[in-house]
Amino acid sequence: MANIQRINPTARWSDMTIFNSIAHFVEVPADTSADIHGQVKQVLAQAETTLLSGSSDKSRILSATIYITDFDNLEALNAAWEAWLPAGCAPSRACLKVELADPKYLVEIAFVAAVV
Repeated sequence: MANIQRINPTARWSDMTIFNSIAHFVEVPADTSADIHGQVKQVLAQAETTLLSGSSDKSRILSATIYITDFDNLEALNAAWEAWLPAGCAPSRACLKVELADPKYLVEIAFVAAVV
């Protein structure tokens, strides 16, 4: 039976959960005073750090579910996303307009990635 690895678990979540060489994690912006461009850049930078902590990288992302609060921000989100991903490594992706837990969040991204 394969073990489940939880990185930095708390009572409510783990920074990353790994099972059968597949990592799952979610990123939200740390600085909610930033605009959409700033919040997306934060989330993507945090994702890179989290991926490295799980022996992975952004070229190994399998899927992403992106939650945004306003579709008017989609163009800025897409520009940052496309600039961040390595060429030829775009994962499957869903993007939903939602109300997030903190009204100051403009974006939240759930990632699934393969680990080495």
